[in-house]
Amino acid sequence: MTVSLPEVQPAGRHAAVPTGSLFRRVYAPRACDALAYSMATYAMPLVVLATTGSASLTGLAFALEWIPRVAAFGFAGALVDRSGAAIVCFLASLTRALLVAGGGVALVVLEPGTGETVTVMALAAVTGALTQFSFIANEAVGAVVSRRTDGQAHKVQSVLIGIDQTATLIGPALGGALLLTGPTSMLACLSVLSFASAALALQTPSTPLRAARHGGPAPGGGLREGWQTLRSLPSLRRLVAGLACANLMLGLLQAATPILVEHRFGHSAAAAGALWSIAAAATLIAVACCRAGLDRLGLWGIGAISATVAAAACLAVPQAPSYTGYVALVALFMAADGGLTIVLRTLRSQVIPPAAFGTTLSLTILLLLLPFPLAGLLLALTPPPYLNGLIGACALLQALTLLVTFLRLRNDPALRARTSPTRHKA
Repeated sequence: MTVSLPEVQPAGRHAAVPTGSLFRRVYAPRACDALAYSMATYAMPLVVLATTGSASLTGLAFALEWIPRVAAFGFAGALVDRSGAAIVCFLASLTRALLVAGGGVALVVLEPGTGETVTVMALAAVTGALTQFSFIANEAVGAVVSRRTDGQAHKVQSVLIGIDQTATLIGPALGGALLLTGPTSMLACLSVLSFASAALALQTPSTPLRAARHGGPAPGGGLREGWQTLRSLPSLRRLVAGLACANLMLGLLQAATPILVEHRFGHSAAAAGALWSIAAAATLIAVACCRAGLDRLGLWGIGAISATVAAAACLAVPQAPSYTGYVALVALFMAADGGLTIVLRTLRSQVIPPAAFGTTLSLTILLLLLPFPLAGLLLALTPPPYLNGLIGACALLQALTLLVTFLRLRNDPALRARTSPTRHKA
């Protein structure tokens, strides 16, 4: 059954979403969930390292965190389409809050040893899966709202990316600082954030997504429907394939950074968290610059520049002589990755048909996240002396992949035509 809200989708036409409604119903819930997401993503490996002291278990925990995330997408997109974003985000955030609170209590009660290790590894896996349900719900809402903005989709996506990066600015540093007093403090904070995210999710507009689908999920839909749609969109298919291959480097850096910062550069967990906060600040600046440059350079121009900077920064990472140099290179890479994210999200929100949006969105995110558990497994299997070689090989793969991707998209009309100045006037 199709349900419409007059403020979002009046009969017969698309209406602009009021700014106040955007902030209350889209941006505020997104901000709270993004902060919980960043702590779950960046601080959970720090919890594992602080609890176990093992680099191999840290890599394995990273893989265990991402494998359920990847597995969840086939179900998450169809669930969001069928039940709405609000209920999915509410239930996922509430369940995460309860489980993380229980895990924190367990760490207080358990003696150091196998019990602690099993607890933190299980928490990494469970929080990973639940976080992706709330993420895809919020991402779907943001993309649906983008299509109501009369050619200004890239501006809405820039705000959403800014929210995500601000959360990344705060979350890792906060998690690292709390870890100085023990893992339980960090888990307690994550639980509180998750409870707040669940409360705010009740304001999330689920009905626009159901209205965009013009009916319920098709029989036999899910990833199969998303795959059929993605195959019909060559520009999006090529961009997703290229960025999926390149994401192996991002996953490896996320998994290896706690080990490099603490074991190689001799800094604390707080310094590892601060690194990602610095990188997020650089990404915020880059997103603002990309937003201003999209009207002039177009999606392809911004994407090509971002890909070049990302490849150069990653190729230099294995030669980083100090913590400061490593931070600078990671920040440069993450800033460029922010530019690529704007290109991807803008294109995705504009070319995916509304009737298959949730399932196609799920599939694109799934393909982009597949390299992350692989990165964790590679780190777990690589002896520390060979870590630089692994990073260098992944950096080279990323550079070649991005080069081929943007050469193939150079004359693609979808990336050229959708950011012309005439189409982006307010």
